[in-house]
Amino acid sequence: MTKQEKSWEKRLSGTADELAVEFVESLSYDRRLYKYDIAGSIAHAEMLAERKIITRAEAADIKKGLLEIGEQIAAGKFTFHKTQEDIHMAIESALVAKVGDAGKKLHTGRSRNDQVATDIRLWMRDEIEILLTRMTQLQIALVRQAEKYIDDVMPAYTHLQRAQPATIASYLLSFVEMLARDWSRLKDCRDRLNVCPLGSGAVAGSTLPLDREMTAKNLGFADITYNSIDAVSDRDFCAEFIFCCSLISAHLSRLAEDWILYTSAEFSFIRTDDAYCTSSSMMPQKRNPDMLELIRGKTGAVYGALVAMLTILKAQPSTYNRDLQEDKIHVFAAADTTDACLQMAAAIVSHTAFNTKRIADGLDEGFLDATALAEYLVRKGIPFRQAHGIVGGLVALCEKEDKKKLGDLSIEQFKAACDKIEADVFETLNPKGVCQSYKTAGSAGPDSAKAQIVYWKGKLKEQ
Repeated sequence: MTKQEKSWEKRLSGTADELAVEFVESLSYDRRLYKYDIAGSIAHAEMLAERKIITRAEAADIKKGLLEIGEQIAAGKFTFHKTQEDIHMAIESALVAKVGDAGKKLHTGRSRNDQVATDIRLWMRDEIEILLTRMTQLQIALVRQAEKYIDDVMPAYTHLQRAQPATIASYLLSFVEMLARDWSRLKDCRDRLNVCPLGSGAVAGSTLPLDREMTAKNLGFADITYNSIDAVSDRDFCAEFIFCCSLISAHLSRLAEDWILYTSAEFSFIRTDDAYCTSSSMMPQKRNPDMLELIRGKTGAVYGALVAMLTILKAQPSTYNRDLQEDKIHVFAAADTTDACLQMAAAIVSHTAFNTKRIADGLDEGFLDATALAEYLVRKGIPFRQAHGIVGGLVALCEKEDKKKLGDLSIEQFKAACDKIEADVFETLNPKGVCQSYKTAGSAGPDSAKAQIVYWKGKLKEQ
């Protein structure tokens, strides 16, 4: 491919310094936008022909040339030159070499400012669809696991201390609910970004009779942007997208942290598949949850991308500034990391088993039925704050007498604490029985878990 002169070079004297060429290029990372740049250019050319700004024959030549360039890039046969700076100029230069003067007319009525603003929106629409699918796949994996453990009970923790009993199914479904918020948030982001800035030009639009609505419709946008000054510099959707990725990453990191703990010998609640573990280069007994640790660690990179994006935006004067070239580095990094972590999380969840016997054997530790005992007293007419104090005293008595559970106390000891306690108290002092007794909607018992599973199976089919 012969080197094409950039149109703005007539304005500047001398040759660009090699250091400047290296510093200003974005082709090394924005080339992944090539499909969207080509799609936007074809839509723009068709609109120009419809408005009789170029001929239909010229539009046809442009489209044919662009499609051929796209095939070359996809096949790895396209030669990129860093002197072209970005994917937009690389494609346009190749187009001019292919079709001559018709290619030179493609940029009529547009700027790289509105061109890149369109390309990144087109790319992000597709990327969001991919991430929505990844989240749904992870949710399905969690629901399938939950179905296996509807009646199995585990400790639920607050402050990393044993709190109340909960079904394993309910625990797994808690992450389904987190991801549902992430799914909804990302879908909202897609809806907001789905407006077309093409035709806004460099900043103030064009004196040519462009049909922006036609271009937007042909590219599948719901609407056009309505202020050209804002349109070319708006990257709110980039920050919002990375924020969505950050919360997804936070939720994945929380799951990873739990399961890193739960795979340890101190817990031994779960066993993940060997395919998602590594061993030690020195200690032969080790079975390390490295994939989970990397999910947890990669969260920091996504957070970093968000801070970087917000920093780019925070002090720019109106309207477009070259700082915005950096947006793609952070958006692409956040998307790639989130995508990889969602896939890995789904694989790990699908190949993990809960050690229900080990968990059940330890359920009597930690006085998981204490809250249920307080509510037993409430049903006997004792005010909750008073009941809370009574049970707290009984727990302290157990610890003083080295009793592991409330059920080890005698009926006489119970009655000494509160004369309204009767022999039926022992029916309450059973973690599994407590789970079965939960009555509130959304609680952590088996009946609620069954209802949630039915709900999510239906909901996820719709997604």
